[in-house]
Amino acid sequence: MTPPAPQPEDARPASPTRRRPGGRTARIRAQVLDAVRAELGEHGYDGLTMDTVAARAGVHRATVYRRWGDVGGLLADVLDAAGEDDWQPPDTGSLEGDLTALNDEIQAALTAQPPIMTALIAAAFRSEKADRAQQRLWEDRYTRCEIIVSRAIQRGELSPRTDARRLLVAATAPLYHQLLLLRTPPDPHLPEHAARTAALAASAGAFTGRGA
Repeated sequence: MTPPAPQPEDARPASPTRRRPGGRTARIRAQVLDAVRAELGEHGYDGLTMDTVAARAGVHRATVYRRWGDVGGLLADVLDAAGEDDWQPPDTGSLEGDLTALNDEIQAALTAQPPIMTALIAAAFRSEKADRAQQRLWEDRYTRCEIIVSRAIQRGELSPRTDARRLLVAATAPLYHQLLLLRTPPDPHLPEHAARTAALAASAGAFTGRGA
């Protein structure tokens, strides 16, 4: 699943499990990462340079080069910063409701303008540093979302042998397929339809068995 689109640094509370730099260092980081998001959303990966980021952030270019090294370092820090929030998956009281609400968030993030989230996903294919950071972020989000399945098991909706990761992938994959691969216009009914299909399959035992 895609996390909510990265927000400006000062709009996100820091996770209590991660130590964040404070004072001037934090302000510079916030300015630079906000500039990266803006430049990426407007110009894409090919238009992203250290100098344009420094100019937009109002930070000396030497500071940007010294701390982040290259464009890959900037992208990696944007992705790592996205994992420093306190986001948790929706809790609606039912498996289908939780998956629908999660898919609504995914669709909103993937269709937001400027297209920061889709640009970050695309950039990860061009930068090894960004790719590793994106993998860390995906792993973090999948781990957080496993509580959706745990709650459904506790409510008796699912077998205790349900494989949470497989279910989450099945529930969210149609959004990525339609919006990123086929590039179809957003369908307001798709989040709910994909969630219901996965929930019905899960209740029938489709995600239990070997590996569960």
